[in-house]
Amino acid sequence: MTQASHHTGTGSAQTDRLLEMYRRMRRIRRFEERASDLYRATEIPGFLHLSIGQEASAVGACWPLGPRDGITSTHRGHGHVLAKGLDSASMMAELMGKEAGTCHGRGGSMHIADPGLGIYGANGIVGAGLPIAAGVATAAKLRAAGDVVVAFFGDGAVAQGMFHEAVNLAAVWDLPVVFLCENNHYSEFSPEAEQHRAPLSARAAGYGVEYQHVDGNDVLAVAQTMTGIVARLRAGGGPVLLEAETYRWHGHYEGDPERYRPAEEVAAAKERDPLLVARRQLDAAAADAVDEEIDKEIEAAVDWARSLPEPAPETLHDHVSAPRLPVPEPAPLPAGAEIFRSMDAVRLALEHELAADPAVFVAGIDVGAGGNVFGLTRGLAQAFPGRVRDTPISESAVVGTAVGAAMAGMKPVVEIMYMDFIGVCLDMLLNQAAKLRFMTGGRASMPLVVRTQFGAGRSSGSQHSQSLEAILAHIPGLTVVMPSDPADTYGLLRAAIQDPNPVVFVENRLQYGLKGPRPPADHLIPLGRAKVVREGTDVTLVSWSRMVQDALAAAESLAGEGISVEVIDLRTIAPLDRETVLASLAKTNRLVIAHEAVRDFGVGAELAALAVDEGFWHLDAPVTRVAPPPVPAPYTPSLERVWLPSRDTIAQTLRRIAAV
Repeated sequence: MTQASHHTGTGSAQTDRLLEMYRRMRRIRRFEERASDLYRATEIPGFLHLSIGQEASAVGACWPLGPRDGITSTHRGHGHVLAKGLDSASMMAELMGKEAGTCHGRGGSMHIADPGLGIYGANGIVGAGLPIAAGVATAAKLRAAGDVVVAFFGDGAVAQGMFHEAVNLAAVWDLPVVFLCENNHYSEFSPEAEQHRAPLSARAAGYGVEYQHVDGNDVLAVAQTMTGIVARLRAGGGPVLLEAETYRWHGHYEGDPERYRPAEEVAAAKERDPLLVARRQLDAAAADAVDEEIDKEIEAAVDWARSLPEPAPETLHDHVSAPRLPVPEPAPLPAGAEIFRSMDAVRLALEHELAADPAVFVAGIDVGAGGNVFGLTRGLAQAFPGRVRDTPISESAVVGTAVGAAMAGMKPVVEIMYMDFIGVCLDMLLNQAAKLRFMTGGRASMPLVVRTQFGAGRSSGSQHSQSLEAILAHIPGLTVVMPSDPADTYGLLRAAIQDPNPVVFVENRLQYGLKGPRPPADHLIPLGRAKVVREGTDVTLVSWSRMVQDALAAAESLAGEGISVEVIDLRTIAPLDRETVLASLAKTNRLVIAHEAVRDFGVGAELAALAVDEGFWHLDAPVTRVAPPPVPAPYTPSLERVWLPSRDTIAQTLRRIAAV
């Protein structure tokens, strides 16, 4: 998209430059006019948010950008992605839900992306593109290639916490990102004055970033302003907040009755039509020729898209996750191996992957200079300068940075200090990391790891003790891993970092001091594979994380009573290794599940459903769960002891089920 020869000069060059800008604006306008027609005719099946009237800000902002530069967009993003170079035909097919669409019909209007063109996604969540842009900019900074990122957002997104987190992180890290607010003066149905009390200029000062304002209806003004900003960012400048004042002609969505603004206001805004502003400086015949050219292009796109098939039903499961390379189960560790701790396993796995792959970086709250609250990353920031990065206390920005950086080709490993804090950044896991590969038809790669930890039993209270794997496992597209010993922690974490999918890696802090044999440096554990850690014939006992140690202790105590318990360590919660569980159930005919998360609606319930569905004819006894009751984790030890299962409560349940 770079038009370097057009950035300076007068006369003919200036006219040629403006004519090309007009062509790009006309393409956006005509594309959206036809999309509006098709939506009314029910040929476009989903939501449609148009940016008619805002074309100059999109074209002007993208004018100085090259193919390697990135943008993130909004639910009103057709103009942005067209201005960045996406073709109108595949976009029209995407809006119609066709297999040949930009995202194979999986994304639709609000989720168009093509990272190969530097387009890191339109987004259906207000403000979500901002932390993702920070991640793309982080990748650009780490590569030091002079690339920049433009994060488009509307004035309504300023009220989102993600706006604050992303701008603050970008300021702290001096990221090469332009936060471009297309201020059309309405947040959905609400006028700007009812949404904010401070102007963007004041907000920029609060973050310590540069602020500029531009007439968003004057494409030349936007392009000139952006050309200067981009040049400074390429030279190492930090983030800029640019406000482009404009107006949208259509409602918030197609079909919006628009009772919230007078028709006279819209009519007055149309007098500042960006296309008319540009046309006044062009030869009428030249502009008419462009109109005719673009009309033909868009009609051809509509005709082509209409002729295409929708995705075939058998492709429903495509693009949810990237294919995993097969990893063999490692050989048992030899007797007499060196002993190390789970906390050592975490640090050594991170160190190994940082050394092996320059695309890997680590980020999180106090993971750098502080070495992590538990000392797990101590020394890594010094060993890998710039690649072990402290962040503000901004969980959405941390995970959003991972999402953007992963799409831009990096392999981020970010830390959320406690699993309980997943709720603070859930959108970035639920709607971004887990879904972007699917919604972009496989165009977005997502090799990222979110490390976190949990652990009840030490009076940490209700907000620092929760085992929330069921929430995460319920999200298609996420891999959830929970190791139970030091060697598996090392092998699973290395496998997670090498994996092409988003992985939430959950450690138990009460196990950081657990000792076990140290595996060789190349030790890898396959993701999605459970392991039988103790053979047995009478009862199958399934568990994961620290509870596996209690399960093994309970099984050992029952062996003296003549009860043979087979213990399975799930290791990976999602995807669930159903085959290993069912094979064991077929042998023992009894199933007990023990876990630290509260009982109701948990992973244990999923395993019980598996047993009574696919394993029903093998069952000789009720499927039983050993888990805390649906009560928040208590603080006082007297209640926490009652709440949390132990090896004794597991053993009692095994005796009862074995006797049935």
